[in-house]
Amino acid sequence: MNRIQSLREKAGENIKKIVLPEGEDVRVVEAAARINQGRIAHVLLLGKQAEIEENAKKASVTLDGVEIIDPEKYGRVNEIISTYYELRKHKGISEDDAGKQVLENLVYYGAIMTRLDIADGYVAGACHTTTDVAKASIYCLKIDRNVGIVSSSFLMELQNCPFGEDGLFIFGDCGIIPDPSPMQLAGIAISCGGIMQSLFEIEARVALLSFSTKGSAYGKSIEKVVKALEIVKRKAPDLSVDGELQADAAVVPEVASIKCPGSKVAGKANVLVFPNLDAGNICYKITQRLGRARVVGPILQGLTKPASDLSRGCGVQEIVDAVTVTAVRAQNRAKKK
Repeated sequence: MNRIQSLREKAGENIKKIVLPEGEDVRVVEAAARINQGRIAHVLLLGKQAEIEENAKKASVTLDGVEIIDPEKYGRVNEIISTYYELRKHKGISEDDAGKQVLENLVYYGAIMTRLDIADGYVAGACHTTTDVAKASIYCLKIDRNVGIVSSSFLMELQNCPFGEDGLFIFGDCGIIPDPSPMQLAGIAISCGGIMQSLFEIEARVALLSFSTKGSAYGKSIEKVVKALEIVKRKAPDLSVDGELQADAAVVPEVASIKCPGSKVAGKANVLVFPNLDAGNICYKITQRLGRARVVGPILQGLTKPASDLSRGCGVQEIVDAVTVTAVRAQNRAKKK
């Protein structure tokens, strides 16, 4: 089953507003047209009208139904600037500087629109680095105090794969935190488990990965994973989680039966949490390129509003997929209110 396709159908059941701040990019404009045509979300596309229309011509698409917003002419621009100023004035920023930053870097503009519920979520990163998008989210959106850390995850879907959830996995953190502490690693694990459960209504089976399985080796990185497991069990007692596990013990039943018999997660994990950014980023890119996985992300997590980052090398379909995930997350957030 194509799980990402199922998300598109789910997104169409209750259309949410998703802001795309990078209307200067042809790929984003083409994606906006596809999203609107597929009834995945109501797109708010930021940028100059003439530039966006020119990009639509280049992409050979029509933007009927897409809401184009010129940031400088938008009726709530002063509210957006003043909101950003109030959030950042403790850092010594002036209101003029706040206006300049928001209008020159529209990722911040889109994030504030999401904070103010003008939009239900935002997606950016086609023209900006992950650092840019993460900063905008941290500065402009509220952090989920139950998690306490902003991190990222990737939705990975492999064809003809018997592991995980028939080839479906969540990987984290592969984009933001270089060397998480035990507390941060626990927050990443809880967030990643929540992504699996909220998007697909599938029980998350979370593996905290290492080069060791249940004491087969020793070292500081292993101690960190063991401490993180203790924290997760305390903070999220209903989450199925285990560690430390090597990757094969986490996903291959035959290996798990030898290395860690009796584990409720080993051999059938569908959420893989990496001990550091080196391991996570390398593994997701290898899985994507060599395993030909369909990838959505980085999905930003640990925030009270949904947001997604994009690779600057993304294609149009990847933008559509990111908006789809963000829209479904917005639906789930609305249900919890």
